[in-house]
Amino acid sequence: MKKYRVDVQGMTCTGCEKHVAVALEDMGARGVDVDSCRGEAVFELPNGLEVETAKKAITDAKYQPGKGEEVQSQEMVQLGNEAEYDLFIIGSGGAAFSAAIKAVEKGARVAMAERGTIGGTCVNIGCVPSKTMLRAGEINHLSGRNPFAGLNTSAEAINMEELTNQKEELVQEMRQQKYVDLIDDYGFELIKGEATFIDEKTVEVNRKKYTANKFLISTGASPSVPNIPGLKDVGFLTSTTALELKKVPKKFAVIGSGYIAMELGQLFNNLGSKVTLMQRSERLLREYDPEISEAMNQALTNQGIQFITSVTYKKVEQDGSTKKIFIEVDGKEQVIQADEVLVATGRRPNTSSLNLQAANVQVGEKGEVIVNDYLETSNPNIYAAGDVTLGPQFVYVAAYEGGIVVENALSDVRKEVDLRFVPGVTFTNPSIATVGLTEKQAKDKGYDVKSSILPLDSVPRALVNRETDGVIKLIVDNKTQKILGAHVVSETAGEVIYGATLAVQFGLTAEDLKNTMAPYLTMAEGLKLAALTLDKDVNKLSCCAG
Repeated sequence: MKKYRVDVQGMTCTGCEKHVAVALEDMGARGVDVDSCRGEAVFELPNGLEVETAKKAITDAKYQPGKGEEVQSQEMVQLGNEAEYDLFIIGSGGAAFSAAIKAVEKGARVAMAERGTIGGTCVNIGCVPSKTMLRAGEINHLSGRNPFAGLNTSAEAINMEELTNQKEELVQEMRQQKYVDLIDDYGFELIKGEATFIDEKTVEVNRKKYTANKFLISTGASPSVPNIPGLKDVGFLTSTTALELKKVPKKFAVIGSGYIAMELGQLFNNLGSKVTLMQRSERLLREYDPEISEAMNQALTNQGIQFITSVTYKKVEQDGSTKKIFIEVDGKEQVIQADEVLVATGRRPNTSSLNLQAANVQVGEKGEVIVNDYLETSNPNIYAAGDVTLGPQFVYVAAYEGGIVVENALSDVRKEVDLRFVPGVTFTNPSIATVGLTEKQAKDKGYDVKSSILPLDSVPRALVNRETDGVIKLIVDNKTQKILGAHVVSETAGEVIYGATLAVQFGLTAEDLKNTMAPYLTMAEGLKLAALTLDKDVNKLSCCAG
């Protein structure tokens, strides 16, 4: 008997699980375990039966089989005692801690090396500090410009130093609870210092050598700085230092237009700065569907943020306390003056100090560690996960990948990473959330696509909030009616997108969304309304009517 695991799309309930299980048992499978939440079927086949036969049985049962893999034992591989550690982790962020915890649970000897502050990007200089500051900015903005008649609110002068200190207290508390305390709780070893590879099985930290059978590189990424003449000679800000300012600048310029640029640009706009965002591309969010780009551009423009597109950067100069950015747009030169300049043009992997060539680990053009579908590097005993690979730069992706690494490195399993259904959120207001395929991506993959575009002024929750800047867009396969992608610009879009993620990942159809009971008044109801928009004018329906 051989054991297999096959991805299965289209299952939504225990009834679906039973249908798949019966189909597999009828064709000769044994020990069948079907899980609709995980979207998989695990089973054994006697010699002579191939996994492709099982896939055909799943297809005949009207479900969609995906990747299949042979599963061996889930037990810990006996790696031997020739090395000090079974797994040596470089870095201490989301991927590192996820891997360390899972490896310890398997009985592995684990060490973690960190040259800086424990916890990585998210808790220290990324998600946690930026989102608490964004919330503060939203409150200040609404205090000065609330949309309700009869409410007399006003925004007082901001004590930026006090706000920044409160942010830092939160960061320290969460770092302690979610990272530092866990080291003793799980009992792996923390080694403070910079790790450098000496050879394929050895790293050096603080002049001491450590050996391991397997390694995980999870060193994250840092802000990259574009090659603009004069930029490095002025005191520019990065996403890290912008959150450390002690006073609100009067004029705030941003080089770049990605999620960091928009979030921090809106933050300082909400705190009272006059903000200018500059970008090389012709439109904001050029990788998104045009409706999403246009809705976001309109919303932020309405809030007073200035966008300049199709920019060629010429040089940057310091003139007293003022920074001047010389740009060219459509052949005409302009000078943007600012008290502070934020550089938000992407991130570069932290690999330069690792001496990866000594470990026979290949990197890409930007210094990213190259990995295969199992997160193995060019050295099969060394893995990489998280931002250092330049994959989707979300802490939940890093944590997921850290778990995959442990399964592959410390057991017989060969588990592929699956990033098809990663939701992404930009925490502006309105926020942007997306999952699955854009319309262009779906068409490029050969789908016969139809889409629904629902302006936010058709969503009752947005109307009562008096915040109607935004849109909800669904991408649907015309043949199967399955939801291929969902894209939302709205208040709390990050909350809405989780329901859409389940719909995309588990193969729900537009009809499934139409037949659900969506709570009224919620922003998530917009998903149902967007599905109804495929063949109805929702403005001519009564409240809650399907």
